[in-house]
Amino acid sequence: MKTIAVIPARLHSTRFPKKILYPIDDKPMVAHVFDQTKKAKSLDDVIVAIDADDTAEVLKKLKIKYVMTSKDHISGTDRIAEVIDDKDFEVIINVQADEPQLDPNLIDLLVSEFEDETIEMATVAGMNMDAKKLTDVNTVKVLLDRERFAVNFRRDPIESEAGGYYHHMGIYAYRKSVLDKFTSLEPSENEIKFQLEQYRALDNGIRIKVVLTEKVNKGIDTLDDLKQKMRK
Repeated sequence: MKTIAVIPARLHSTRFPKKILYPIDDKPMVAHVFDQTKKAKSLDDVIVAIDADDTAEVLKKLKIKYVMTSKDHISGTDRIAEVIDDKDFEVIINVQADEPQLDPNLIDLLVSEFEDETIEMATVAGMNMDAKKLTDVNTVKVLLDRERFAVNFRRDPIESEAGGYYHHMGIYAYRKSVLDKFTSLEPSENEIKFQLEQYRALDNGIRIKVVLTEKVNKGIDTLDDLKQKMRK
């Protein structure tokens, strides 16, 4: 089962401009993500999907494999689809460029789910849900069924569901055929309503298997997020 991880790395982030190039211990954030991803044992290749010459210049110096993609992509998923369009991989992992503390074992766990030929798409969630995260709109929450498939995703909790949420982490795995289908679909009503791209899958009958882990880290959205992580 040939597997690739693609790290979509858009340079211009609204809340934290050029965050993927922000130095952490003298190395840009995206380079930490690349290095952690490379540690996964189940991958055949790792590529960073970029959209700016500034990023290319940095990655070239670090000898990190990258592909320049269109600046017009609306989402990281679309950027990944461009990268793997003509490549022969069965499973594609979408790794966020703002996860410098990524645990590579999570990638291996995701890939192992695809040994079941019925699995179309998978993601990760942590069991470390607390009251603060529950009420934080920037912490995406996922509700599961008994077989560990996602039922829905929320930013704002619903009282009747609150006891069953897990902390969703924005790392995804797809079969290539499913990724092709996903990116050909229009944004769904719930995706637009909740500003959560994963609803495009659920609303179109694509089931999402969820790998559970003890703890997941929240991605770095702002400079304050990064400073808090560095203090821990």
